[in-house]
Amino acid sequence: MAAARTAWAAPPGIVQYLQGTGIPPWLATLFIAMLPIFELRGAIPVGSQVLGLPLAETVALSVVGNMLPIAPILLLLGPVSDWLSRWPLFGKFFQWLFARTRSRSDIIRKYELIGLMLFVAVPLPVTGAWTGAAAAFLFGIRFWPALGAIFLGVLIAGAIVTALVLMGIWGALVAGLVLSFLAASAVWRAVRARQV
Repeated sequence: MAAARTAWAAPPGIVQYLQGTGIPPWLATLFIAMLPIFELRGAIPVGSQVLGLPLAETVALSVVGNMLPIAPILLLLGPVSDWLSRWPLFGKFFQWLFARTRSRSDIIRKYELIGLMLFVAVPLPVTGAWTGAAAAFLFGIRFWPALGAIFLGVLIAGAIVTALVLMGIWGALVAGLVLSFLAASAVWRAVRARQV
């Protein structure tokens, strides 16, 4: 555990900021889990290894925090994107966001709810509950089924990240190898697509 704490203490600016703001560790963990990109895959290691919360409490807070913005995203993404797209800057942003989401969500297109759950369950930077909610909107998945699939995906992602945290340096090594394999596979597919 001490080795893991030392590894997570590497970015001292972030740690000092979180610890120096006076925000209780549980609330900081909840907020981190609510943020896009970080979500629970960032909140679980930070909450347990940096902020010193018990792992079970960290996981529960991270799941709740990760799910808090999802219902509003599912309900409001359509009307908000339509309204904001009247301005060119926002219009370009939503075009980019929706194109990026479509390009990374073939599994959802093919398997629908199970695909949505699996898409959210893989704790990688281009997947997660936020992107899953955007994909559910784009593919016209109804609110309650989408919310349920995303919740199950968040639970699976939480279990994966928790297992990696418990493995300490070995978990980091496994995650690094998996990410390297996925990056190499993506490059290989891109090269093959250009050759065809």
